[in-house]
Amino acid sequence: MSVRILEGDCRTVLAGMPDGSINCCVTSPPYFGLRDYGVDGQIGLEETPDAFVAEMVAVFREVRRVLRDDGTLWLNLGDSYAGSWGAQGRQGETGQMASRSVSKVRGRSNMSAAQISAHPQRLSQTGSIKQPGLKPKDLIGIPWMVAFALRADGWYLRQDNIWHKPNPMPESVTDRCTKAHEYLFLLTKSQRYYFDAEAIAEERTSDEDSSTFRGGAYVGGAIDNGTMGKRAVPGNVKRPQAQRAAQLAEQHGLTDAHIAAIRSVGITDTGKARVTQDGTGKNDPAVQALADEAKAALGGYYREFLISTKRNKRSVWTVATQPFKEAHFATFPPKLIEPCIKAGCPAVGTVLDPFGGAGTTGLVADRLQRDAILIELNPAYADIARRRIAADAGLFGAVA
Repeated sequence: MSVRILEGDCRTVLAGMPDGSINCCVTSPPYFGLRDYGVDGQIGLEETPDAFVAEMVAVFREVRRVLRDDGTLWLNLGDSYAGSWGAQGRQGETGQMASRSVSKVRGRSNMSAAQISAHPQRLSQTGSIKQPGLKPKDLIGIPWMVAFALRADGWYLRQDNIWHKPNPMPESVTDRCTKAHEYLFLLTKSQRYYFDAEAIAEERTSDEDSSTFRGGAYVGGAIDNGTMGKRAVPGNVKRPQAQRAAQLAEQHGLTDAHIAAIRSVGITDTGKARVTQDGTGKNDPAVQALADEAKAALGGYYREFLISTKRNKRSVWTVATQPFKEAHFATFPPKLIEPCIKAGCPAVGTVLDPFGGAGTTGLVADRLQRDAILIELNPAYADIARRRIAADAGLFGAVA
């Protein structure tokens, strides 16, 4: 796979990209009111939140243009407080938040060097944000301001995933709780879009009731196409019905192929079929024959084999922040990006990050066998990203 790193202002670079050429965008723009990026025309140091939001709308209007109609945008943003002109939370990949050096804090901090690198120092300036209605100490609500503005500009605002950080940056506040989460918005270009829920499905917890039946009728849950495991045992062996289904399967000598056929065909006898099929009756004849044999042996108990051991991914993602030694700023954790790319980009697709920073989006995309295009304003950070991705990809990596 290839990773292209384009140097320049994303507003200019995006304008030169063709329409509908990107499958998925995963990014963390500069947070409002952070340290100087060191390049003229940078985003994030606008005088007002409204001005910052306007810049975000302009950038992502271009992102929407280069996205395919079935494309998705995964947008991480941190918030800011009025009065300090400093962002609250983790700075993303833009590098505008320099980390404290170990020597500067040695003897005055109980954080390790890794913690310091993972949680850079927040900017605190004396000037107040010029925004009507904001009082000192007000939480501005930047993430939601941007999300609502993007929705008004034509995006579909689909979800506010919560990035829960188990190792949040310590704060010296005594009149509120320490911030331990950020938002990761899912926005789409169209009402219908590519989303592979199975690729990011979670294992069910041990105490979770995986039953999806009410009154003998199937009402929910994933009807597996065989990719979740072709076991000749039901999905939830704790259920009495599942135990009976397992007994019948053993008595009639049903094989893994029979069970895979059941999962592929789904509940065709009730007029329902898996959404990825062409419809009831259009299965491969051999698969349909195996499914018919299994259903004849199991009777109504065949439904027990349609209960998945997995569940749809929840909207709270627990991912620890982590340092990257070459970058003097906090980087996007790879584990935060992985679900976005797995769910939002097909195997032969291309991922975009218009605020490339240390290149984590490109790194993860390459690991997942997707192409990637990163845009980075600062040449120094673009070089860091190239070295990092090339070292991770090895001999077969293509980084330009």
